[in-house]
Amino acid sequence: MTPEINLNHQAIGLKSYCYLTFPFSRELYSICKSLKGLHWDKQEKCWVADLNLISPENLQAAFAGKAKLTFHSHPLSSVEAKKQRLKPIDFLLPLKPEFEPVLDAFDRYMHSKRYSENTVQVYRDSLRVFFRFVQPTDLREVENNDLIRFNNDYILKHEFSPSYQNQLVNAVKLFYGAMYQHRMELELVHRPRREKTLPNVLSKEEVKAILEAPKNLKHRMMLSLIYACGLRRSELLNLQFKDILSDRLLLHIKQSKGKKDRVVPLSMRLLDELRAYYREYRPTIYLFEGQEAGSQYSEASLQKVLKNALLEAKINKPVTLHWLRHSYATHLLESGTDLRYIQELLGHSSSRTTEIYTHVSRQSLQLIKSPFDTL
Repeated sequence: MTPEINLNHQAIGLKSYCYLTFPFSRELYSICKSLKGLHWDKQEKCWVADLNLISPENLQAAFAGKAKLTFHSHPLSSVEAKKQRLKPIDFLLPLKPEFEPVLDAFDRYMHSKRYSENTVQVYRDSLRVFFRFVQPTDLREVENNDLIRFNNDYILKHEFSPSYQNQLVNAVKLFYGAMYQHRMELELVHRPRREKTLPNVLSKEEVKAILEAPKNLKHRMMLSLIYACGLRRSELLNLQFKDILSDRLLLHIKQSKGKKDRVVPLSMRLLDELRAYYREYRPTIYLFEGQEAGSQYSEASLQKVLKNALLEAKINKPVTLHWLRHSYATHLLESGTDLRYIQELLGHSSSRTTEIYTHVSRQSLQLIKSPFDTL
């Protein structure tokens, strides 16, 4: 009898996954191990396919004749997904081959300035789109008006965010400041007006419910550290056990956003829980490791941990991991911590970034009396 594999589709952020469940079979497990884009999820006790790396069609082909695949909440096929996904870049001309050496030289320049790998890749990708748009104009002949035309006819037309526009402006200014300065007037390049949004903040009761929801010690510790130390997602996943300075009750966060180090205080209670976690899991390199010893815990799995905690805590808000960081800062402010210290703890370069929490601090807002009450 042909075994059946059940596939449940789930989107997490911008990524799409399929969870494969089926009775143990040495042959089927061997196929899963051989496929790029599949990994074993210890928490769910099933194989997970990253649909950004392997398509539903490829899964069908891999198990053809070996098992029957049954999709529940079927993902879009590669063709359907391509039709529905907005890709205005597909309508641009391919990049001229002679532009590639210039981009390679710009890569070397950014590396020499010690820009992070992520920034190098983001700037290069942004410039490739811009250059494809301005073709066939020679790069040395690009002017400010070309950038204005790109902003209006590409970014605004396709409703890209102000942050993407700002990212493109940063890439263009750096490129022309380093490579060609004789036509682009960099001081006249304007940035989009920033959107003024307030951070999302949870109450202490909601935070407590989320942190207590996971039954798994590792999952509980990951969420607890994000809130207790105001960590970004990448900061948590990059932590190593040696970064815990237990004798000083500090956590050392290394080379985070902007290539900055910082230290944040650890409570004795949290340190005791971290020691209990270490005794149970014995991580080898990273504080929180994936299914392979020494491998970094994945972003997708961390998102799933939060999602399960929200379900268990019966919180229906669209909470993200960054909400815990926002809540940490706001709760510190409400307890009387000086804004300058909060700035250091969060790793903000500018105090203006930290000041946004004064707009959502419940304590500050409650001190304001409405003139309605005095009528």
